[in-house]
Amino acid sequence: MTSTICSRLGLGKRIRLPQPGPMPEMLLVYEVHKARQVKELGSRYAHKSGIRRAMRSPQAVASETSTTGKEAPALAEDEKMLQNYVPVYVMLPLEVITVDNVFENRSGLEKQLKELRTAGVDGVMLDVWWGIVESKGPKQYDWSAYRSLFQLVQQCGLKLQAIMSFHECGGNVGDAVNIPLPQWILGESDPDIFYTNKKGNRNKEYLTMGVDNLPLFAGRTAVEIYSDYMKSFRDNMLDFLEAGFVIDIEVGLGPAGELRYPSYPQNQGWAYPGIGEFQCYDKYLKAEFKEAAAGAGHPEWDLPDNAGEYNDTPASTEFFRPNGRYLTEEGKFFLTWYSNKLLSHGDQILDEANKAFLGFKVKLAAKVSGIHWWYKDDSHAAELTSGFYNLKDRDGYRPIARMLSRHYAIFNFTCLEMRDSKQRADAKSGPEELVQQVLSGGWREEVEVAGENALPRYDRAAYNQILLSARPNGVNRDGPPKLRMYGVTYLRLSDYLLDWKNFRIFKTFVKKMHADQDFCPDPRKYNNYVGPLQRSKPKIPIEDLLKATEPMEPFPFDEETDMSVGGAIAILLDNLIDKITSIFK
Repeated sequence: MTSTICSRLGLGKRIRLPQPGPMPEMLLVYEVHKARQVKELGSRYAHKSGIRRAMRSPQAVASETSTTGKEAPALAEDEKMLQNYVPVYVMLPLEVITVDNVFENRSGLEKQLKELRTAGVDGVMLDVWWGIVESKGPKQYDWSAYRSLFQLVQQCGLKLQAIMSFHECGGNVGDAVNIPLPQWILGESDPDIFYTNKKGNRNKEYLTMGVDNLPLFAGRTAVEIYSDYMKSFRDNMLDFLEAGFVIDIEVGLGPAGELRYPSYPQNQGWAYPGIGEFQCYDKYLKAEFKEAAAGAGHPEWDLPDNAGEYNDTPASTEFFRPNGRYLTEEGKFFLTWYSNKLLSHGDQILDEANKAFLGFKVKLAAKVSGIHWWYKDDSHAAELTSGFYNLKDRDGYRPIARMLSRHYAIFNFTCLEMRDSKQRADAKSGPEELVQQVLSGGWREEVEVAGENALPRYDRAAYNQILLSARPNGVNRDGPPKLRMYGVTYLRLSDYLLDWKNFRIFKTFVKKMHADQDFCPDPRKYNNYVGPLQRSKPKIPIEDLLKATEPMEPFPFDEETDMSVGGAIAILLDNLIDKITSIFK
């Protein structure tokens, strides 16, 4: 179903747009006018030939999403199973570099890294904190501690996924340390540079996207700050990049490094499974919304004042309750604007990352959080406050995947370990359905899909659930599997993980992720070869991104993995071993 929209875009053009679910057309026209400025709608847009999004077989999608690079070497008969190999990385401790920019426990970490290597782990992931490296002042970078750490990881025979961490550490689930933003940022006199809720509470975890393009920081915009930081990283880590040691650059795009709004901050009182709050009440985002509403012919519309508080349930709010305001024309307009801002923010910063690392043999990546609570409520309230406009009749994640596709970026998703049956019934949680939807959307948009566990887990059930997501239709003993994740990062390295019982199970998990194959140092053999990063494709107009909101059936997933680390019998054996060892302690 389509409708014709007339809009003055300087040239009086008419644009024919789709209506995928509840998408307010007036906002779409405004977004085109504001973001595209006519020229983006012309000859620069070469992406159309690449939009082949019809329903397609998993085999076709899997084969076409393989990383462009050198032709894979011929595999011996006993190597065919390597095409099912999913590399495993382990997240390093948050405090491995101290807030004072010191690499303290080198010997202790070296011992841990060598243990990971004996387990067959492919590499590690590391936060490279903006608040540490550029803490002394604008453009005063100190990479010395990170260079020492990189050298150690390289010496231990592991690859590195580096996160450009532009957020604060502290205030979120699992944050064991506090690493603030640079003091010269926190000392700014303008409180509106931070995300703000309806009550005016500021969140200093990440700069509001309202200042992305405003020169408020000694003449630089927020995007320019991020870009300069990534270029400095490139220049100071040139030897590691040229050696192929750094394989992924995950670009932090929001709180916890994730592409989302800080809608559920623990340090402001949020507790699971609260719906969270919208975070767009700083003066800059307020002004942008009012401009958008006026441009759409509704200057009287304002930001929601009836969406509840952090720990409310959907039904207790006027906005999210059944037949609530989120279903009205005004509500749809707001939610489209709110989620579109997230797309534009991620797109612009990834474009800067692409320019910074152009030509190097790295992949860019972006992480999206698994907001699984209230997924089975009609409103999807917790997803909506986070910026994911996802409903039964509107896909909130496939547009993100489509945006990532122009940057050749990996879609990294969380909560792979979670099962519906282990969640609170009153939270209406659906992690399994959410993971299935998001991974399927990424594969349909022909991007590489990777993932993480959301919370530390050491049990066989969690590992089996991750294995199921990594190869939803099992292994193929004669070639590539129907579907395969690009990689999985385990959260996180600790003494508890390396405890002999936990580590024994973890090593089995790594072996099963590798499809029962030995560690493979040649990623071409499992279609993960990374060639030189190409320049991002032309910017995709917002109306074409939003075509991906049309819901599609997810690919079918098997009930259980065919590469289990063990079930009930193995658990009984674990318990027996525990009892025996306790006797001899």
